[in-house]
Amino acid sequence: MNHKKLYRLYTEEMLGVRRRRGRKRARGSRTPMPVALRPGERWSLDFVSDTFGASRKFRMLAVNDDCCRENLCLMADTSISGARELDALVRIYGKPASIVSDNGTEFTSRAILKWAGDNAVDWHYIDPGKPQQNGFIESFNGSLRDELLNEEIFDTLDDARRKLALWRYDYNNVRPHSSLGNQTPAEARRALEKFEGSAHDALAQTDDEEYETPTRKLSL
Repeated sequence: MNHKKLYRLYTEEMLGVRRRRGRKRARGSRTPMPVALRPGERWSLDFVSDTFGASRKFRMLAVNDDCCRENLCLMADTSISGARELDALVRIYGKPASIVSDNGTEFTSRAILKWAGDNAVDWHYIDPGKPQQNGFIESFNGSLRDELLNEEIFDTLDDARRKLALWRYDYNNVRPHSSLGNQTPAEARRALEKFEGSAHDALAQTDDEEYETPTRKLSL
């Protein structure tokens, strides 16, 4: 067949394969991140996946406070709305100054971008292919997978949630971290909040004797 005729038929039938363009990246902050010196200064987020047996997948949203290494959220579900979960965390811990995550579609969605704008939270996106820039949550995910996900078989979503809750309690309240001076994350948070007086929803200070102690209590 004549190659010119072949090309004409090819173009008339629109058989050409469209060139795939790179995915648009969210316009988050990419400036160097300062060290988190107090609770609530920076949260790090990531999603982790696993399965029920060898079949249906489920996902877990992990949210950590980078200052005290505390896991604020380890939620499992088959479908997770990041914005809704962040609203729940803000009601408990207060609004973070900044959040760091990768460029996954879950964190570049319109809902997340709108949430960050409405709440005036600086959302920092790490460079593509450089998970070490979000090292705190990557280290947490490694421990989670090595100690729980690779060791347990989850029968149902409720079973997964129960086992995750037990592991999370141990991580936050029982296990000391060398980076925290051999304190647990929960102990480190309490010590910092007592020193800084930075807990969310603090009790109003009055002249009454029962409110003389100037420490703030975390709303749980």
